[in-house]
Amino acid sequence: MIAIIDYDAGNLTSVKRALDYLGIQSRITPDPDEIMTSERIIFPGVGHAASAMNTIIKRGLDQALKESYTKGTPILGICLGTQIILSHSMEGNTDCLGLIKGDCPEFKPENPRLKIPHMGWNQIRKLSDHPILDNVDPGDEFYFVHSFYPQPHNPSSILAVCEYEIEFPSVIGCNNLVATQFHPEKSGPAGLRILSNFSSWDGTIC
Repeated sequence: MIAIIDYDAGNLTSVKRALDYLGIQSRITPDPDEIMTSERIIFPGVGHAASAMNTIIKRGLDQALKESYTKGTPILGICLGTQIILSHSMEGNTDCLGLIKGDCPEFKPENPRLKIPHMGWNQIRKLSDHPILDNVDPGDEFYFVHSFYPQPHNPSSILAVCEYEIEFPSVIGCNNLVATQFHPEKSGPAGLRILSNFSSWDGTIC
């Protein structure tokens, strides 16, 4: 069973529907105990980092995530979930979970024709092999909606990048934790491959 963390962020039901389509059992839950006893965890979301962190702490989900990460449970972050696993976000100038050391800066394009948020389809470029990126081909596009982006301190945590005036990390990971800035649940067949890969990933990197 995959636990989808409920912290009042948007887009949870889209993730659930994508997993249902793939025949993968999952449950949306705000319960820290249920999260800590699940086989895998998806930490998705659309929203504001500071308000999200307030809810996460209030519900004890911060400790549930930290303990699950420490014991090796496979975790997939998506969009806001990807940003919150870092140490700090400029969105609300808020401290985050710190599962991966890093920051979350804001897009500040020099080209005034580039709209923020970065919204729509864009290609990613793999920098490292990872089980959840199996069968992701050059030219595959994924769906993005974000004004901030993840920036891990350790370059080895960057698994794939994307370009929107600047090159930014689009997939990051460390140990049993991997996270995508894009929305795999909204990214068609390529995104479904990522969710399917995660459902069979044991949290180790070969």
